[in-house]
Amino acid sequence: MNTKTQLIRFDWAIKSLLRDKANFDILEGFLSALLRQDISVIKILESESNVPDIDLKLNRVDILIQDEQQQYIIIELQSCHQMTDYLERILFGTSKVIVNNMKTDEYYNEVSKVISISILYFDLGQGEDYVFYGKTESKGLHDKQPLVYQRRKDKKLEKLKSQDIFPEYYLINVERFSDEMKTELDEWIYLFKHATLPPNCHAKNLEKAEQKLDVLKMKPEERHLYDMYLLAMVNEQDKIKTALNTGLQKGRQEGQQEGKLKAKLAIAKKLLESGMKIEKVATMTGLNPSEITG
Repeated sequence: MNTKTQLIRFDWAIKSLLRDKANFDILEGFLSALLRQDISVIKILESESNVPDIDLKLNRVDILIQDEQQQYIIIELQSCHQMTDYLERILFGTSKVIVNNMKTDEYYNEVSKVISISILYFDLGQGEDYVFYGKTESKGLHDKQPLVYQRRKDKKLEKLKSQDIFPEYYLINVERFSDEMKTELDEWIYLFKHATLPPNCHAKNLEKAEQKLDVLKMKPEERHLYDMYLLAMVNEQDKIKTALNTGLQKGRQEGQQEGKLKAKLAIAKKLLESGMKIEKVATMTGLNPSEITG
C-alpha cells in the first residue's frame, strides 16, 4: 500500500464524495472503528451544510446519517474555534434532529437514538486525551445500580437503559493526537490530521479511502473547486488568527493603561491624605481633578 498518497481532506470529502452511496463504505469504516460495532449506512439526510457554495459553512461541515438500526448519526468537522458555546450547540443539534425527524402522529417510543460526532481541529477545553465520550446514564443515588426498565415495541418486550435512549457525544481533538497508533480509530484520526494513511494500517475500509480520496484522481473541475476551498480555508484561518492577535494586543494595551491609571490614583490618594491640595495633585499626577475625586 502506498502510504504517501495525498488524500482529499475529510471535510471536503464530506461536502461532496461521501454523500454518494458508492462511497458509504468510507463512512462505515470510520463509524465502525469509533463505535466499535459494524455500522451500515442506509442514507444521507439533509443537514445544515448541504450547500455547494464554498463561502458558506466554511469552518464547519456536517453530515446527517441514518444507519440500519435507524439511529441518526451527526458527523461534524470544525476547523476553527469561533465560539465558546460549542457544547451547547451540539446539544441543540441533537435535539433538533430528534424533533425534525419525528412525525406528529408518532408515539414517544418511536424517537430514534442520536449520536453526535465532532471532529475538531482545535483544542476544546482542557484535558490530555484526544477523544472524549459523553452519555446520559441513570443510576441509583444510593446503590449506584443502573435503571433498567421494560417496554413493548413491535409486539416485543425489550429491556432498556437510559443510554439506549438519550444521545451520545464523541469529541475528537485531532491536533492533540500524537500519531501513535494503538487502535483502528487512531488510524482514521491520523488520516483526518495528515490527509494520508498511516504505515501498516489495518482499519476497516481504509484501503478504500486511499483509492477513492486520492487527490490525483480528481477531475480537473473538481480539483479546481478543491484548490479554491483550500485557499479559502487558509484565508479564513488567517483572518481568525489576525483577529485573535489583534484582540490580545488591544487587551494588553488596555490592561497596561488601566494599570497605570490605578497606580496614579493610588499616588493621588496618598498625596491628598498628606494634605496636598487637589490642584497640585492633579498637576503632579497628570490626572483631572474629577478623576481623582471620582
